[in-house]
Amino acid sequence: MGHDVHITRRENWFDERGPEIDINEWKALLLSDPDMRLDGYASAVVGGGSVLRIDSEGLAVWTAYAGTDAGRNMAWFDLRQGNVVVKNPDSVILEKMWELAQKLDAKVQGDECELYGASGSVIG
Repeated sequence: MGHDVHITRRENWFDERGPEIDINEWKALLLSDPDMRLDGYASAVVGGGSVLRIDSEGLAVWTAYAGTDAGRNMAWFDLRQGNVVVKNPDSVILEKMWELAQKLDAKVQGDECELYGASGSVIG
């Protein structure tokens, strides 16, 4: 299943009410960052050579990510329900998330409501 980490403006990422990150401001931020690219989809080859494809208007890739985990070479950022979500981010991705969060006047919060700081470490 994995662990999701969220860039959010809400007190808790799962709150149904509260300030959201809008698709237009997400797109504007992506355009201003030369290392981010809005793709709108992600695909991967799975068992038997089949291709799994996920479509999402706010799905972007961090093109400068070099990968620090074995087998992971892409860092996908997906805007959904007013939050930007990354699955199983490493500390390098968490640092990028924090950088983007600062530009969005938001914070980086994990599934268990833990907060992450500039170094990618838990701060609260």
